[in-house]
Amino acid sequence: MRQSTALRRSEVTSPCINVCRMNPATGLCEGCLRTLDEIAAWSAFTDTRKRDVLAQLAARKTAC
Repeated sequence: MRQSTALRRSEVTSPCINVCRMNPATGLCEGCLRTLDEIAAWSAFTDTRKRDVLAQLAARKTAC
């Protein structure tokens, strides 16, 4: 049980803020700025891929 707690702490958490509306012009969620594909695949992404997406969100926020 202790190991699973440690694993959870190392996981990259979702940027979801429960404002789930897709912007038809950008194709991005208005809350977290992810695409539908990124949202759907998030749980299957590796932590490295999740960090890549999170890095992209900062640029998307600036562009919006």
